[in-house]
Amino acid sequence: MTDRKPTVVLVHGAFAESASWAGVVQRLQERSVDVVAIANPLRSVSGDAAYVRDVIATIDGPVVLVGHSYGGMVITEAASRNDKVVGLVYVCAFAPATGESAFELSTRFPGSTLGQALAAYPIASGGQELAIRPDAFHHQFAADVASARAAVMCATQRPVTEIALTTGLPTDAPAWSSVPAWFVFSDADLCIPAALQHFMANRAGAKGIREVPGASHAISVSQPDAVTASILEAVDAA
Repeated sequence: MTDRKPTVVLVHGAFAESASWAGVVQRLQERSVDVVAIANPLRSVSGDAAYVRDVIATIDGPVVLVGHSYGGMVITEAASRNDKVVGLVYVCAFAPATGESAFELSTRFPGSTLGQALAAYPIASGGQELAIRPDAFHHQFAADVASARAAVMCATQRPVTEIALTTGLPTDAPAWSSVPAWFVFSDADLCIPAALQHFMANRAGAKGIREVPGASHAISVSQPDAVTASILEAVDAA
């Protein structure tokens, strides 16, 4: 490692895309922080993590890895035994232990209504992929985002395979067990309940926990200042 300031790598989750980080990217760039928002394939935990590791390998210097929602599964796998990653930030995200899946975690505590909002479609490679129904997207995913913007988010959402959400974390060394982690989330998230977020943050020995009252699951869109603040804490600590 060098004394160079870390590059922030942003990994979106299911039903979102890399532009969902636009407000966060702008704020980090205003503070002269190098940042990359990657396109998460949303096909499988191991495959998505391998892609993130490939991106990290192209970056000169240390990395703070940030994941939203299912992206937390991916960064937990991608940063496992990866010496370039010096910090993790979970943004309304899953922080699984070995063998835990996004689906299993989401049902551990009451409060998630995501399952009721999904539509499933068969895919040529086998199995199915999932998307949030247009009639449910605004309330379920982005309740505190203006309706016109939420409509655009719905139209540009990236579906996720069912296998990605139901596969347990492969690594036997979850990244948060050895890499400092920060958590930022909402008490009104309808996809990942706050009780689960607190459980995962406490289990990870979080260096910082920021709970934003009333924010939706799309917290990087609606509350970019809060998300950026948590990321900067991780950058400064590194």
